[in-house]
Amino acid sequence: MTPLATILTQIGLPVLIELISGSLGSSNSKTAQKASGALNDVLEAINTKSISPNQQLEINRHTERLVELLIQEKGSTLSEINKSLRKEVGSSDAYVRRMRPTFGYLIAISWTVQMLSLSYILIYETEKAHLIINAMESLGTIWAVALSVLGVYVYKRSEDKKNYVVQRPEDFSAQKYND
Repeated sequence: MTPLATILTQIGLPVLIELISGSLGSSNSKTAQKASGALNDVLEAINTKSISPNQQLEINRHTERLVELLIQEKGSTLSEINKSLRKEVGSSDAYVRRMRPTFGYLIAISWTVQMLSLSYILIYETEKAHLIINAMESLGTIWAVALSVLGVYVYKRSEDKKNYVVQRPEDFSAQKYND
């Protein structure tokens, strides 16, 4: 049994319903308020024994099984992602191995062109500066995402290099780090 299923078994259905109902009840959403009310009705039925202890055990058993299935699904999803990442890392295809540096160079070139264009407009065509600054502001989200991805790539590559040196110091050579 998984740890989550064990916890669910120990705290039982009434405590779980009370926690979820309280969380939903504190929301401003009408749908969440309705769900909280429905859960409170179930809790009242448990407390008044309209739902018998045997029925509660059966509900707990079904809930435990559902949690186990969800955990298995998440595990298989992560396993597939891990397999695809391992294939990418072990690929002999030059593009797959050089995708991170290529992305980095493209981002650097794009950023440079954009900043040079902005500088030119600010210096030589100042009457249009307000339009360009507003346009640059609109690109903020795109640049935030692109630079975040680049940051993850750089961090991950640095981590890959550290792991490689730690795992195989005898294979260390400058050639391996020219990626």
